[in-house]
This record gives sequence, C-alpha cells and structure tokens, in this order.
Amino acid sequence: MEEIGVQGLTTEQIEMLCETAERAVRAYILSKVPLRRIETFDVTIEIEKSKPVTVNVDLEIILSPLMKDYDVKKLADEATAEAFKAVEEHLRELTCESTK
Repeated sequence: MEEIGVQGLTTEQIEMLCETAERAVRAYILSKVPLRRIETFDVTIEIEKSKPVTVNVDLEIILSPLMKDYDVKKLADEATAEAFKAVEEHLRELTCESTK
C-alpha cells in the first residue's frame, strides 16, 4: 500500500477505521457464502497509529462441511484485500478533510 500521508489519528478515527475494515470483510464474505454455511467467522482489526499507520487483519473462517470444495484461503485473502482497500479509501477521505 502506498503512503497516504495522514498526520495524527485520533482514537475516534482509529475506531472508525477498524469498523470500516471489519464491515468490508463481513460484507465481502457474506456476499460469497451464505451465513448458514459458516461455522466460525471471527474478524480482528488492529491499527497502530504510528507513522506509517499499520493495519493488521486477522480473519478466522471455517465453513460448513457442505462447502468442502470451496477455496477458503482465496476467500480470506480477497476479504482481507477488501479491508485494506476500505481502510485506504477512508484514510484518503481523512487526508482530504484535513487539508480543507
């Protein structure tokens, strides 16, 4: 991810970034797999506000045995990419707001 140049992040901004990333992961997963086919679905987002801002996405997903042929790793990788994309977009919005 390229450097966006956000100055300091407040606690509220970090919370919003975490929520944004988690929503992106959940929306992506649920757009691909019905909830009834998911046995375990945990998302943890950690954001360190040091420069540069560091985002960690920890995703645990276990699908029903009925989904045995589904590529869970690919699903998790794509959902993680969606989280990073959502965070990057949100950070860009924050940067635009701070320059006004």
